[in-house]
Amino acid sequence: MTNIIQVLRLNDFVEQLKLSDPRTRLDPWLLGPVIALLAIGVVMVASSSMPYAEDHMNGNEFHFLIRHCIYLCIAVTAAIFALQLDTRFWQENGPKFLVLGVLLLVAVLFIGREVNGSKRWIGVGPLTIQPAELMKFFIVIYLAGYLVRRSDELQTQIRGFIKPLVVLGLVVAFLLLQPDFGTSAVIVATALAMMFLAGARLWQFITLTGFVGIVMGLVAWQEPYRMKRLTSFLDPWADQFGSGYQLVQSLIAFGRGDWFGAGLGNSVQKLSYLPEAHTDFVFAVFAEEFGFIGVALVIVLFAIIFMKSLSIGRRALKMEHYFAAYMSYGFGFWLSLQALINIGVASGSLPTKGLTLPFISYGGNSLIVSCVAIAVLLRVDFEVRRKEHEYSSAKQSYRGRSQGERHE
Repeated sequence: MTNIIQVLRLNDFVEQLKLSDPRTRLDPWLLGPVIALLAIGVVMVASSSMPYAEDHMNGNEFHFLIRHCIYLCIAVTAAIFALQLDTRFWQENGPKFLVLGVLLLVAVLFIGREVNGSKRWIGVGPLTIQPAELMKFFIVIYLAGYLVRRSDELQTQIRGFIKPLVVLGLVVAFLLLQPDFGTSAVIVATALAMMFLAGARLWQFITLTGFVGIVMGLVAWQEPYRMKRLTSFLDPWADQFGSGYQLVQSLIAFGRGDWFGAGLGNSVQKLSYLPEAHTDFVFAVFAEEFGFIGVALVIVLFAIIFMKSLSIGRRALKMEHYFAAYMSYGFGFWLSLQALINIGVASGSLPTKGLTLPFISYGGNSLIVSCVAIAVLLRVDFEVRRKEHEYSSAKQSYRGRSQGERHE
């Protein structure tokens, strides 16, 4: 009941923020890049999906744009509510969210919709839930809480390092049953980064990284389609009408973009050459229409988000707000790593993984979860600024009393 009341007190929180006060306002260097990426996403979903929607959605060329805007409204609403929640809410309920995520991963194997051989979506009326997207968020929250509770054990005993890996292994196992290799890689990499920053010993980190690499390699080797993805990106032109088709079309889009792009709406590859270009390969269409300059801009925006996440985490550590710090690191690594992988796949630098580009690709679950993660980051930044202000005020007050006593 307390949490519900806290969520509903929107006016009190907005008043508490005092956006005109530079000490407590929402950080424009974090919020600004996200808004810019969301705007780019709306434009690119419209541009890249219209030809496909006209052919496959009974001539309704705005089908995917309308759905994307609906998801964006839901994402913004969810972010506003998340912004009101104190970080203690996430810390106290982290294990519960993890259990919920695991239950959803189990449920999707039995009642999930199968698309292209994968069961990743649970239908809820006109909407769908993708448990893998939720699990990225839940894992960061759970692991941040664990790192606070078991910090000493993690840094001094091997079992403190192994315990979260058992949970992580269970989650990854369910993800691979869907199968979802890309999300598994993102979750594992994010968890390892968080544990390393929390003080895990270097030899443990190196050993585990090598072990995870071997396991992931074996998992890929066991499935022929994964091996095709791993090998086709090295030379997509060897089978340009088969396993390398999508990557070849993506590379053609990058080539046509040149320095300044072909112009908004002038992409040729989205005209049924690049399959479902508004999802995983939307960045290829963006590169074709906006060129190298546009590509560089998007990369810079994601780099700013990553740096701000690390900065917020570092400041939270200084204020001894450890849970918020680890959570900030986790969100920063997750969003940035996923963006890096998506861009790498579209440009032919990495094997195809089936991951969306945060804030830009069409995909409601990814959009909502990413926006909520940013809202939590903004909340952490707000709480840290408040603590810094209280600390600064207390320090000045102490100095004032000390000077007064010396004058007496």
